[in-house]
Amino acid sequence: MSKPIIDADACIGCGACADACPCGVIEVEDVATAANADECVGCGACADACPVGAIEIED
Repeated sequence: MSKPIIDADACIGCGACADACPCGVIEVEDVATAANADECVGCGACADACPVGAIEIED
């Protein structure tokens, strides 16, 4: 199962990843977290949307 791996040190908390995720996997408070990682379909939309490259999709 794929899941987003978020580098909290690199994350700027902008929310672009959460907006891009079609499954609602990403939540953002101060930084992004994969709150519902089991729902991830591995599409990579969150990683593509991240302006600082703080997200990778792990298989």
